[in-house]
Amino acid sequence: MNPFTKQLLAALLLSTAVCASSGELGARPVRAAENSAAVSAVSGPQPAVIRSTVRLRTAPSVNSEVLSYLKEGEQVMILEKSNAYFYKVRSKDGVIGYCSSQEKYIAPGASGAAAPSPAVPAASPAAGGIEPVIARGMSYLGTPYEFGSSRSDVSTFDCSDFVRQIYLEAANIKLPADSRQQGNWIKTNSSAVTDISGLKRGDLMFFMSYKGSSAAAYAGIDKSAQTITHVALYLGDGQILHTYSVSSGGVRVDKLSASWTNRFLFGGSVIR
Repeated sequence: MNPFTKQLLAALLLSTAVCASSGELGARPVRAAENSAAVSAVSGPQPAVIRSTVRLRTAPSVNSEVLSYLKEGEQVMILEKSNAYFYKVRSKDGVIGYCSSQEKYIAPGASGAAAPSPAVPAASPAAGGIEPVIARGMSYLGTPYEFGSSRSDVSTFDCSDFVRQIYLEAANIKLPADSRQQGNWIKTNSSAVTDISGLKRGDLMFFMSYKGSSAAAYAGIDKSAQTITHVALYLGDGQILHTYSVSSGGVRVDKLSASWTNRFLFGGSVIR
């Protein structure tokens, strides 16, 4: 090897060493590690604000289909960390998908004026310990419905699983696993209320099977002998928080329509 070639090779090696020491060669791994640490800090559902318009995808991969775009300033709910690069989120329209977890796109834990929220009655001064339960329930808005959902995770709920989970998380009260047993719990540990006007914010409401949309369909039925098929949380002002079907979009807030009112059996307080 001639002297000129040796000098050229030495210069190249020196340049490579300088780049490596300055972090240029290792920039991508460092950013990935930092991003992974940020994602690891997210545990459980929490609100977030979109910092810069980002794609909402069908899967946690840049190769997956784009569902829509989340706009700057839009508030979403982070449901879980999917991997080092994506969050599973629910948009303001209730669409669940995956978006980049990079800090330039999303700020976990942030909230703002653009936050989507159903019209829920304000808490009364006498509401006491029920408010954390309601707040926990609201944090699960849009969580998909699954009949017979697992009681060991929060990725899906059926009606009784949802109620059981929010009381367990927010009040450390472990209710029975199904709606019929929850109804029996109310009768044993509280007072059953058969008149909707006598219910308080946060009370559980129990319903029978659907027989039709008109009151006539329920005329003559002995409701004391009917089987409980659904449970919901009463929010006051004629609104309920619950989940009942895949097509309805999962956990949601509904008005107490005539259909629900006709099916009502009784309700009662878990926290008095």
